[in-house]
Amino acid sequence: MEPYLLIMFAATFFTAISQVLLKQSAGKKYSRWIFEYLNWRVITAYGIAFTVLLANTYAYTKVDMKYGAVIDTFSYVFVMLLSWLLLKERFSKGQLLGNLIIIAGVLIYTL
Repeated sequence: MEPYLLIMFAATFFTAISQVLLKQSAGKKYSRWIFEYLNWRVITAYGIAFTVLLANTYAYTKVDMKYGAVIDTFSYVFVMLLSWLLLKERFSKGQLLGNLIIIAGVLIYTL
């Protein structure tokens, strides 16, 4: 079961990458409306999302649903960290506290 948990954890990280790519694309101005949807960031993000869907579907064949829900909560943490690193966004004390609560909840659940 452990390799499947790692697949799900990696899929959660790639989900965050996908969301950051979509956010980067949304922040840009395009000469025509069609390029808002047909650019490398959007196409890559949806490709990643589709691949994550397949990976999670495969992993759920061997992992209990209760573990998947816990692992998926890490996407919030990953999105915050990637937004800070790549987009240079600042987060509030509330967002930091919320992510710390998520991490504490995962640790309590798994121990």
